[in-house]
Amino acid sequence: MEELVFLCPEHRIPLDLSTSGNVYQCPDGCVFPIQGDIPRFVSKDNYASPFGIQWNRFRETQLDSYTGLAISRERLTRLCGGNLDVFHGARVLEAGCGAGRFTEVMLQAGARVFAADISSAVEANYKNCHAYPDYFICQADIMELPILPEQFDIVVCVGVIQHTPDPEQTMRVLCSHVKPGGMLFLDHYTHGYATTPVRRWLRSYLQKKPKEFSMEFVQILCRTLWPWHKLLFQMKRVPVLRRFRPILLFWSPLVDYHDAYPALDKNLLFEWAVLDTHDTLTDFYKHFRSAKEISHHLEACGMTGIAAVYAGNGVEVSARKPLVK
Repeated sequence: MEELVFLCPEHRIPLDLSTSGNVYQCPDGCVFPIQGDIPRFVSKDNYASPFGIQWNRFRETQLDSYTGLAISRERLTRLCGGNLDVFHGARVLEAGCGAGRFTEVMLQAGARVFAADISSAVEANYKNCHAYPDYFICQADIMELPILPEQFDIVVCVGVIQHTPDPEQTMRVLCSHVKPGGMLFLDHYTHGYATTPVRRWLRSYLQKKPKEFSMEFVQILCRTLWPWHKLLFQMKRVPVLRRFRPILLFWSPLVDYHDAYPALDKNLLFEWAVLDTHDTLTDFYKHFRSAKEISHHLEACGMTGIAAVYAGNGVEVSARKPLVK
């Protein structure tokens, strides 16, 4: 990605790399350190800090290369229309890259990936993916990426937009980074997402607590309730007991993947439960949009060929930026 020009997120003027090679400098005085080989364009503590904690704690948990399954590959394949060949040789912006479950898949498909995340999850992503060629990562806010617009053949944003302060503004910025003729792939929570009364109460409680406390709290909560989840899943074929599992799934705050991913190793099922329970109980923003709402907004952003379907975590969307006439 060395051909990209990096800009000051505030002043939008080109940055210079210091002679020491460990700082990007703005002519107007802004300084952006390179720590652990990762340029940092935002402060480490921000609204997405809990995500950084969870992804560094469970760095490999959702990687296909770690699980031995194709969960992330299949989700990304569905999102981009059924064929990963679209990524081969493409310059890709992954906005909100997390620990790299989709970064890995795109790199394996031959993409040149510019990955960014506002949280310290970039450290987990770097450890997982830095050995691949054509890979660059930085810690940056989607709303103020340190690059010029319309630089990417494909922009990918999975599991992110619903957690940003303003989803419509986020989508507008994502569209601005797509080259004419390029593609946008994204998803978003939709109305009806499983926000049960217990989850809502715990989320309200944990948002007032230190981030490190929240992770430890969720781990203890999962260790306490997980035996009941395992037992009632194993007993679901017993007529007298199977009616209790839906009750447990409603009142328990745990995210349970026994039904969704039965091929996962039992230890990984528990790790996924901890990871996504923490995710759903500690996100600062949680927005919901319908397929129609997202389609209309992307149309207003000038995108065409919009396909918005209910799948995955809610709505999955693909769109294209028209070629300049």
